[in-house]
Amino acid sequence: MKFYSTLSIFKYSWDQVAVGFWSRYPNPYSMHVLTEDVIDQRVLSCGSLLTKRLITKTNSIPKWGEKFIPGPKHVCVLEESIVDPQTKTMKTYTRNLGYTSIMTVEEECTYKPSEENEGWTVCQRHATVNSKVKGFSYCLQTFGIERFKKNVTKSVKGFNFVLNKLYPGMPEAYLTKKQKLKQTAEAAKKIASSVIATN
Repeated sequence: MKFYSTLSIFKYSWDQVAVGFWSRYPNPYSMHVLTEDVIDQRVLSCGSLLTKRLITKTNSIPKWGEKFIPGPKHVCVLEESIVDPQTKTMKTYTRNLGYTSIMTVEEECTYKPSEENEGWTVCQRHATVNSKVKGFSYCLQTFGIERFKKNVTKSVKGFNFVLNKLYPGMPEAYLTKKQKLKQTAEAAKKIASSVIATN
């Protein structure tokens, strides 16, 4: 079994992140996400919102992986989330439902206000990757954890993309190339207009 932990910072308030969470897909960094369906949603007695979603994803695999996963590379993932508006905490639990005989990937995320900046939100992420395929477990677990790390990077970029659309004005570092080009073109147009006006 392999473990991975990481901390992500979103430069938005917890309320904004909690709202934007439901609009994460689609985005330019999540082309591997095919469908998302809410299968259960209810308010618990404590006032927290419990939601279960079924997400269908696809991921390319190396040639050697085709020995273990022949045919279409689609997998269903169960995502459970609990949003507590009183404590400003959102927890998500994700695990794959398909190909569990080959590999299981479980992820737990906790979103809460940053202690350094109350206008920001931190996401503490923990993941475990396990495989019990005799003779190949170490190889599969190593591949799984490295693939997970890459997907986390895309996930953070995608979420920031969505948050920027919902709440314009985010740091330039999170903008896509197309957005940066648009901003540069608009700035150049303004400069050109001011130069013409002064001449």
